[in-house]
Amino acid sequence: MILQLTRLRPAILSASLILLTAACDLPRSGPNLDEVLSGAKTEGGEVNVVLVSQDIAKAAHQHEARGFSKHFLNAARPSTETIKPGDVLSITVWENVDNGLLATAGQKVTLLDGIQVDEAGRIFVPYAGRIEASGRSPEQLRQQVTRLLGDQTPDPQVEVRRKPGDGTSVRVIGKVALQGVKPLQPSTRSLTALLAASGGATTDPDLTRVTVRRGSQEGSVLMSDLLGNGAYDIALRPNDTIVVEEEKRSFTALGATTTQALVPFPKAEITLVEALAQAGGLSGNTADPTGIFVFRREPGRVADRVLGVQGSADGQPFAYVVDLTQPGGFFIAREFQVQDGDTIYITEAPFVGWARVIEATSSTLNFGTTLINLADLAQDS
Repeated sequence: MILQLTRLRPAILSASLILLTAACDLPRSGPNLDEVLSGAKTEGGEVNVVLVSQDIAKAAHQHEARGFSKHFLNAARPSTETIKPGDVLSITVWENVDNGLLATAGQKVTLLDGIQVDEAGRIFVPYAGRIEASGRSPEQLRQQVTRLLGDQTPDPQVEVRRKPGDGTSVRVIGKVALQGVKPLQPSTRSLTALLAASGGATTDPDLTRVTVRRGSQEGSVLMSDLLGNGAYDIALRPNDTIVVEEEKRSFTALGATTTQALVPFPKAEITLVEALAQAGGLSGNTADPTGIFVFRREPGRVADRVLGVQGSADGQPFAYVVDLTQPGGFFIAREFQVQDGDTIYITEAPFVGWARVIEATSSTLNFGTTLINLADLAQDS
C-alpha cells in the first residue's frame, strides 16, 4: 500500500496540473462582454451591435398602431327602432264594433303575438295580407296596418311592438363575463355600452385587446385606450362580432439577473428599466452593468433608422448595448423600448470569472497537496 502511494506521486502531480488548466475554462451563464462584441459585423461577425443612445432608443422605438379606421369612426349610430328580418313583432288591434273583424265574440281587442319578420322582410296580418315590415319603424308599420284594416273595420286602433331578433344583434366572445348574442338596443348601441352589458372584461385593461369585426373590415384597440378616449367608443352595427382577448407578451431574461425565465409583460409597452425590474433586477454579486444586451431581429425600416442606411432587409439581427455606468445610462434605459419576444442578456463582471478560476484552482491544488502529503506520510512510515 505504501509503495503504491509513493509510485502515484508523479501521477498526482500530473493530474493536478491538468485540473488546474481545466479550471480556466469553467462553466458560466453565457458569453462575456468582449465575446459578444467580437460577434459584431464590424468585427467580421453577423450581428449589428449598437450602443444605445437617446437617438438610437428613439429610432428603434416601434409604436404599434391601435385604434379604429375611419370606416368605424365615421359610422353613425344605427336606429334601433328599424325593423329587420328576424325581429319578432307583437300587434294589438282594438275595434269599435261588437262583432269585429279580428276579435272573437264579446271581445274588442285582438293580440297578434310572436309574428316573426321573414328573410324577405315581410309579415302576414289577417285581412291585411303580406306587408313589407323590414326597413320601417314600428310607428310606420302601425300606420300601414291601420290603413289596410281601416278599409274593412271602422276606425281600428293599432299598436306595434318590436323585439329585436338575431338580425339586429351582435356577438360578444372572449374574456368577458357574459359571452353570447346580444341585441342592439337604444342603451347598447356603442361599444363600451355593449361591453358593460356583457359584464365587462375579465382581464387587466392594459393587457386586454378589443377587436370589432364588421364584414371584411376589422379594427382593434386596447381596453385602456378605449376607456380613456371617447373617440374609440364606436357605434355598433347588426352582425358585428366583438372579440375580447388578453394580449400575451413576454421577453426572456438570461445571464446575471435574479430571474432567468420567460417574463410576461406587466402592461402593453415597457422600457428596459421596467423589464429589468420585472426580472428581479441585476444580480448584485455577478452582473456587469456595462454589458446589458437586448437581442432582437428588426424589420428593414427600423434597421435603416438605427443604422442610418437604406435598403436593409427584414429580420436584421441586432444586439443593443446599454451601459448603466455611463452618465445618463439609466435615463437611456428608461427610454429604450422592450418588445415582445426580446432576449435581455446581462453579462457577468470580469472578476466573477477570475473568482471561479481561483476557487477551482485552490480546490484543485488543495486536493493534490492532500494526496501528496498522504504519499509522503506513507513513505516515511
